[in-house]
Amino acid sequence: MVDPKDIDFYSLGFNFIETKTMFMANHKNGKWDDGELMPFGSFEISPASCVLNYGQGIFEGMKALKAKNGEITLFRPEKNAKRFNLGAKRMLLPEYDVDKFISAIKSVVKENKDYIPPYDSGGALYIRPILFGYGPVLGVHSADEFKLIIFTVPVGPYFPEGFKGINLEISKEYIRAAPGGTGSAKTICNYAGTMLPAKESKLRGFSQILYLDAVHNEYIEEVGAANFFAMINGKLATPRKSGTILEGITRESVLEIASKKLGLEVEERNISYKELYEETCTEMFCSGTAAVITPIASISLEGKSRIFNNREPGEVATKIYELLTGIQRLDIEDDFGWITKV
Repeated sequence: MVDPKDIDFYSLGFNFIETKTMFMANHKNGKWDDGELMPFGSFEISPASCVLNYGQGIFEGMKALKAKNGEITLFRPEKNAKRFNLGAKRMLLPEYDVDKFISAIKSVVKENKDYIPPYDSGGALYIRPILFGYGPVLGVHSADEFKLIIFTVPVGPYFPEGFKGINLEISKEYIRAAPGGTGSAKTICNYAGTMLPAKESKLRGFSQILYLDAVHNEYIEEVGAANFFAMINGKLATPRKSGTILEGITRESVLEIASKKLGLEVEERNISYKELYEETCTEMFCSGTAAVITPIASISLEGKSRIFNNREPGEVATKIYELLTGIQRLDIEDDFGWITKV
């Protein structure tokens, strides 16, 4: 455990820092136990565990934030709980009661409240629930024992640039997910395959990959681990939910803010990467729990690049960022009923 007094909350990146307490619940003989809080630490696992051999596991990403008045907030935790269960169903894992999930989240946050970065730092306490096949297996089938663990980490921006434009490389070589697969589930399997493309792209000077669809190799899917948005013909466009992209909670919130607060026309549709090179596309950004709202400064494909807004954040991305973070930190009235106080 790292003493919170030794943490510089004003210079945090998105790196692992051990905190004090985690929550663990076990599923055995067809039912969950009550779960318990315990010191963060290691536990024994069989080399034949299903998660180690076949990747039967899912996770969520959430944040606890500190408001100016000192209150602690969670952003739409019921949505995370429901998405967690959708992922569990897809990966043949036992679902976990939504109310118990939120209660466990709150208890872990309270236990680790000293690790929540100050309001003016821009940081957050990242919350990571994981659920996986714990029991040993040999054949390709589900485990019969499972673990749910919730731990926390104090973090700064996911992209080191913060709220500044990032440079993306469009990939024609790699895909993230295919129709009929697990693209819409937040399963560990989806992320391991993106590590090599991301590493190669960063060596070429880019922040992340912009993935295309697996069928036509033309339509935008996701930005690494974040959802994609573009202003095209004066409308805010995002790839449609097709089973291959993660149904982001921040994504859904962005669409509501854009429509109800900014009066923008929004559309979920197939977006060809070719549209991004046309003058009708005036701005791009990505969104996610970790990424929040991150402007996109440039895109590049096979040496053909385009720079947006002189690499400065666009008007729409800036407004949505201010509204979203303002609601999350209680600086702006929550007309949507999105905030849960701890």
